[in-house]
Amino acid sequence: MKWLLIGVLALFLLFGGFLLTPSPVDSEAWQAPKPPPMTGAYVPNGHLHQAELLAKGQVYGPEDTTVGADGVLYAGTQDGKIIRVFPDGRVDTWLETGGRPLGMVMDEQGNLLVADSGKGLLSITPEGEINVLSREAAGTPFRFTDDVIIAPDGRIYFTDASSRFGQQDYLLDLLEMRPHGRLLRYNPKTRKTEVLLADLHFPNGVAVSPAGDYLLVNETWKYRILKYWITGPNAGKTEVFADNLPGFPDNLAIDHEGRYWVAFPTLRNAQIDAMHAKPWLKNLVAKLPDGLKPKPQEYGLVVAFDATGKALLSLHDTKGTHLQEITSVNPHSGYLYFGSLHNDRIGKLSLEAIPDVEGSHE
Repeated sequence: MKWLLIGVLALFLLFGGFLLTPSPVDSEAWQAPKPPPMTGAYVPNGHLHQAELLAKGQVYGPEDTTVGADGVLYAGTQDGKIIRVFPDGRVDTWLETGGRPLGMVMDEQGNLLVADSGKGLLSITPEGEINVLSREAAGTPFRFTDDVIIAPDGRIYFTDASSRFGQQDYLLDLLEMRPHGRLLRYNPKTRKTEVLLADLHFPNGVAVSPAGDYLLVNETWKYRILKYWITGPNAGKTEVFADNLPGFPDNLAIDHEGRYWVAFPTLRNAQIDAMHAKPWLKNLVAKLPDGLKPKPQEYGLVVAFDATGKALLSLHDTKGTHLQEITSVNPHSGYLYFGSLHNDRIGKLSLEAIPDVEGSHE
């Protein structure tokens, strides 16, 4: 009886301490929409299993990829490296940024532009010299520089997913559900960074239309894609491009047929959606050890949309055994390249191998 009482007292003290410990978040309520049915363009299939696996077991978390003019593929890894995969399959470590390289794209001069979550917007010369282009905007430093793209006029658009939480604490940003993110533009001529949109719920991937008149940006936590007009009578205005998506949209890219390919690291989580209506519960969950917090479903998903925001087709790995937690999909020379936040491989899939895709890509 003595030891039982001691055990009960210990549990009481632990539980009391847990309740009294301040939460790392100050959550806001949000009513999540009912998830769309997995029908029509979203019908599950096994198309992702056809993808070739590059650098398998030789990389960790190749979140985004880009291919240079010489056919060499670049990717940034969880441990701060930028690796290269050569056309013959050889893999090497090109350099280390000292941060966490996420979105990346090549400019016309062969420089690699990188959104490094911890270091900011970087430009890396072909020789490997790292230059910091931007670390803050409007007096607020970047905490989670996420994705980057270059418009036809040479201006650079990128996102800072959260001004409050860094990359390792992205789940806290989701639980808090407050708009800490911004859409930004860097002008290489003036070297100035301006804020185009603020108060976004985790702005993630960004893509500019071929004409450069608008861009798309994923607002991940709200399961939607926004359209921001760059030029024309609606310049500076924002509208919803696609809403109530089946998962958390991450990076996106446009192909030469005008289709927007969107990567989804995981499907919607019923627990998360239910908790959003109860800020007090989210504040408690945020205090739990990582192992007890909601986990993403092991699933592979990519969806293609037309220029009007209509879903055209989807690619799935329903078990997540071949490709899962896909964070980027990049069309290049007739192939799609798939990155992942934590996986140990890069996917490469021929567009000709996808039954529902018509047209060729360069």
